[in-house]
Amino acid sequence: MNGHNYELLHAEGSPTPIKGWVKGVPLDEGAHRQLQNIAGIPFVGPWVAVMPDVHLGKGATVGSVIPTRGAIIPAAVGVDIGCGMAAVRTTLRADQLPDDLAPIRASLERAIPVGNGRGGEHWKIPDSIGTRLVDSGLEARLQAIRARHPKIRPDKLDKQLGTLGGGNHFIELCLDEADQVWVMLHSGSRGTGNLIGTYFIELARRQLEKRVLGFHLPDQDLAFFMEGEPLFEDYVDAVSWAQDYARHNREAMMSRVLHDLRHKLPKFQLEKMAVNCHHNYVNRETHFGEELLVTRKGAVSARAGELGIIPGSMGTRSYIVRGKGDADSFHSCSHGAGRVMSRTQAKQQITLKQHREATAHVECRKDAGVVDESPAAYKSIDAVMAAQSDLVEVVHTLRQVVCIKG
Repeated sequence: MNGHNYELLHAEGSPTPIKGWVKGVPLDEGAHRQLQNIAGIPFVGPWVAVMPDVHLGKGATVGSVIPTRGAIIPAAVGVDIGCGMAAVRTTLRADQLPDDLAPIRASLERAIPVGNGRGGEHWKIPDSIGTRLVDSGLEARLQAIRARHPKIRPDKLDKQLGTLGGGNHFIELCLDEADQVWVMLHSGSRGTGNLIGTYFIELARRQLEKRVLGFHLPDQDLAFFMEGEPLFEDYVDAVSWAQDYARHNREAMMSRVLHDLRHKLPKFQLEKMAVNCHHNYVNRETHFGEELLVTRKGAVSARAGELGIIPGSMGTRSYIVRGKGDADSFHSCSHGAGRVMSRTQAKQQITLKQHREATAHVECRKDAGVVDESPAAYKSIDAVMAAQSDLVEVVHTLRQVVCIKG
């Protein structure tokens, strides 16, 4: 250990350190090996930062901050490009909510398409979605990207803006320590972003076959584009588009949630406190006087004074945090609690009874379809927050009362 809260998780033979905020939280061997593979790539550095929610991912480790010099790794960003969180504090109080929250959940599930496949899309495209696509420039920008890469289909573009998706995406009503009501949600760039990610990951792999490398690349999922190559610029354009689409998706969804709640609950206003942050993205940033491409794979920007969101799981607390601007972490923090079980393991090990007990205080799905999202599948959010006390300070502690899963 050192004077900081991180541990050095050195990759043997690698000149690139790995700094992990993992004190008191589990770090599985597979994730550790994956981090060592990433740290061994010559253009990665000056080091890799590891957040306390770290766990094995596809391509790159979830809960990692990967700075690169003059290169970009599409699989490190992944296919859920721009995935992130949004939260807003309302003037509603807990005692203004009905005793039975089931009708609120049912109404929101009707108002916002949830899940994957056709059921998770707009059947009739709302006018507000069409207006947002045009006014934001998203439609025109995608056309420009497609002019160079026609395989990127636009057919999900309007159908999925303002929709939740599946997996760990959610919409929640929460109460803070003063019993004020928050609306919080988690989603990304949906099918179009997934298509962009998948397409460029495959292009990077094909490019890898043509490269003469002066080093060993331990995993073809770490295939990359070099700055100056046409595909590098094309990917940066496409990934920036997907990140913007993801932000607009959360804004459109938040607008629909609030509109629905205004018809069901006493009159309320929105307070100034609102957050919208990515946790799966790449950004050009300057650290230690050097311009780097920083990929946050399941990590949130936490510059000094910057607000972020760290959700727990379906039955545990979530946090609105303020960044402390820690330089060693490249101004980052965790994006959640982090999994301790794969989805398959969770389905095998967590019983419906256990899931129902763990979510007894929340109006949410209690069926087998969400057992892989049950609290037991995740690390202790308390331990995760303790491990990153030098990265963020807690501004608000939230507990869910309604949780909608895709």
